[in-house]
Amino acid sequence: MAPEPPLLTMSGITKLFPGVRALDGVDLEVQAGEVHCLLGQNGAGKSTLIKVLAGAHQPNDGEITWRGETVQLKSPIAAMRLGIATIYQELDLVEGLSVAENVFLGHEPTSAGFIVRTGEGRLAAKALLARLGHPEIDPARHVGDLSAAQQQIVSMARALSHDVRLIVMDEPSAALDPDEVDNLFRIVDGLTADGVAVVYISHRLEEIRRIGDRVTVIKDGRTVAVGLPAADTPTRDIVAMMTGRDVAYVFPPRPEEPAADTAEPVLRVQGLSRKGEFAPVDLELRPGEIVGLAGLVGSGRSEILETIYGARKASTGTVTVAGKQLRPGSVRAAVAAGIGLAPEERKAQALLMTESVTRNVSVSSLSRFARIGWIDRGGERKAAQSATRELQMRPDNPDAAVRTLSGGNQQKAVLARWLLRGCRVLLLDEPTRGVDVGARAELYAVIRRLADEGLAVLLVSSEVPEVLGLADRVLVLREGQVVHTAPAQELDEHRVLDLVMEGSPTP
Repeated sequence: MAPEPPLLTMSGITKLFPGVRALDGVDLEVQAGEVHCLLGQNGAGKSTLIKVLAGAHQPNDGEITWRGETVQLKSPIAAMRLGIATIYQELDLVEGLSVAENVFLGHEPTSAGFIVRTGEGRLAAKALLARLGHPEIDPARHVGDLSAAQQQIVSMARALSHDVRLIVMDEPSAALDPDEVDNLFRIVDGLTADGVAVVYISHRLEEIRRIGDRVTVIKDGRTVAVGLPAADTPTRDIVAMMTGRDVAYVFPPRPEEPAADTAEPVLRVQGLSRKGEFAPVDLELRPGEIVGLAGLVGSGRSEILETIYGARKASTGTVTVAGKQLRPGSVRAAVAAGIGLAPEERKAQALLMTESVTRNVSVSSLSRFARIGWIDRGGERKAAQSATRELQMRPDNPDAAVRTLSGGNQQKAVLARWLLRGCRVLLLDEPTRGVDVGARAELYAVIRRLADEGLAVLLVSSEVPEVLGLADRVLVLREGQVVHTAPAQELDEHRVLDLVMEGSPTP
């Protein structure tokens, strides 16, 4: 018998925008029932390719074959009718509608063609949620009241409501904790067992090993590898194809002489706690030192950073910077003392997405440029550009809207803000989330260089190798308690995970 043709073939796909060739002859082949991982740095063309596949963009050249027949995906509706669904990283759910209304949005069960049958829709949504292993999600509940992980399940249920044969998942694990990622993988396994194909996009290469069958790599709008076996292709080879150079988790070397224990701490936290979030924490941070907080989502890591920064008011304890005790719950006092925060959700919490790089960098230092009620725009622009150049931001254009930058360069804009402010303590919460593997290496180098120049850094990351590779010292958290403290070089990933899951507080 002749072998089954691929479910999907995209051959020589080209997409032009004014002045930009976003795709230059990209190829992709997906088999029914497989997880096909699409890899590439930010700007490589992944988003453009999946928008072509979703019918949101029309290619200038190339051919798309679906189940052996050439097709034209003229709209997202046309793609969905064929059985192709896309779940974007920024979920496109309507928060004011119920779960069931979102699942069947645009093809609601009706009577006489116009009367929506609400009860039938809820029953059908409940069956789809049960298929995905989440019968506890109430179809009548508003989507805006759900967690990020639950909203993602609703997006999958909406895709399955169309008898989908291929689902594109764009960075589906970006906002999930490890348990939620494990559940996501169980769902993907169930879908592929039913013959549904999954195109999976992620910057986390360890996920590719766990979930992927084959890998396609694109770089600068061109295909550099098609259908590589995910389990057998060395990580270093994949990274080299993505970046054009040999990088992986490339951490800069620690200084030969770490921050001296005899140096006066620039940050001292004593007995700091918040009821219901984390127990009393003591830590000291010296100039030139990077201290990491390791633990699961919900262990209190981010809450500790936000309490030190004054965004949350402590129940007990004190925060002291350079010998001066800060007023609890005051961001203004923390910033004035020299504390800067790069939060986990930088787009929502740190950046003015429609504003220029200059304004994003200067926003915490505007008083420097105030002249009798007016802003010295020239001085503001010059100072912001000096800070971004120090961090090698690309493109070197202080007038560019920050929304046009890659994830890595958006993070550099946040760091440049605190450089311009002259902060002494930098709090980093998930600094490389949504940043591609090549840009990660650059950010690691930037963070280490800032520490070498005397900045004190307190780091939170869900990726244990990142904490161990960057930090000089690590505090391991479990259920809001510090269960272990040690130099990073005395720990490994397995030891940290054991402590996170079963550890008891250090005596």
